[in-house]
Amino acid sequence: VFHFAGIGDIVPSIEQPMEYMSTNVQGTVHMLECARAAGIKKFVYAASSSCYGLAATPTREDHVIQPQYPYALSKYQGEQAAFHWHKVYRLPVNSVRIFNAYGTRSRTSGAYGAVFGVFLKQKLAGKPFTVVGDGTQRRDFLYATDVAEAFLAAAETQVTGETWNLGAGNPQSVNRLVELLGGDVVYIPKRPGEPDCTHADISKITRDLSWRQKVSFEEGVKRILANIDYWREAPLWDPDSIAKATEGWFKALSHEGTANG
Repeated sequence: VFHFAGIGDIVPSIEQPMEYMSTNVQGTVHMLECARAAGIKKFVYAASSSCYGLAATPTREDHVIQPQYPYALSKYQGEQAAFHWHKVYRLPVNSVRIFNAYGTRSRTSGAYGAVFGVFLKQKLAGKPFTVVGDGTQRRDFLYATDVAEAFLAAAETQVTGETWNLGAGNPQSVNRLVELLGGDVVYIPKRPGEPDCTHADISKITRDLSWRQKVSFEEGVKRILANIDYWREAPLWDPDSIAKATEGWFKALSHEGTANG
């Protein structure tokens, strides 16, 4: 069983924390019980690197856990439930903490969130890219097919009870993404609770599972652009709509409680 089911995004989790706990934690418990009843051979949990919060980089699996918002907390608690079922019921569980996955089948609807969906619709509409801060923040992007191969390896291994970080181990700046996509830029305020850099230490997954990244960032963006029409029906975000959508984010995570804090 590859357990990816759940709800994502930061802003809705701040506004609706109970829904996130119900779906991402209780939903995972239901999956674990079904898996136990079925006698499955392996349960691989899709965890989130957001559990590390504002982490030191490169980030190892033993880094302190410090979730900054309910989504991150719910994904970590789901992971803890999975390992509890491993300990108590001997369910064969592994967990993979995904950093910044992207690909041609990324979600195209819903709340303001992942940078690729926002930027691709803006490019289609001939609008400037809304870059948070100065664009120097870096993310450990990893293409979807590389993510899939890592999960398959986590399922096929004889090892159980393990956690692995999953990223490229080579963070890319938002400015670099803009350069590859090509277009004008408008800058919007940096948000509290977001790290300047996500950077997975992938030495453990490389050693344990012999996993390697195959799709470079440049190649991945090229594939995305070749399929850009997939985002034609995606919502179009601009500075004003983003400011409105992230009001709760600033209020909850800014010490001063304002967007200027």
